[in-house]
Amino acid sequence: MDLDFSKLNGLVTAVIQDHKTGRVLMVGFMNDDAFRKTVETGRVTFFSRSRNKLWLKGETSGHFLMVKEIATDCDRDALLIKAEALGPGVCHDGYESCFYRKLNGENWTESEPRAYDPAVVYGSNS
Repeated sequence: MDLDFSKLNGLVTAVIQDHKTGRVLMVGFMNDDAFRKTVETGRVTFFSRSRNKLWLKGETSGHFLMVKEIATDCDRDALLIKAEALGPGVCHDGYESCFYRKLNGENWTESEPRAYDPAVVYGSNS
């Protein structure tokens, strides 16, 4: 489990991919504690840079990411985690994937409908 956490100030990039479809669902960051917690529990845990603490994906929404497979790149400074998403979406904006915008000319356009109402899940102030 030897990863290189030195390049991003103690973090590695974690790309989360749907284990069945291959669709990229989101990208987050992990420190050593988040990585170990992910391996130990089978639920994806990130390090929140804005809150400066561990963040279990789904702790508020119930939309957990269950680990199916973990791989690392040749430099051991990035992770690819194939996961099963529990819930209609992983994006806090209410979409299945955080990558719901596509570049259309010079504008970003939404490429799919919302999967859930974030105001219901997170409250109206989120």
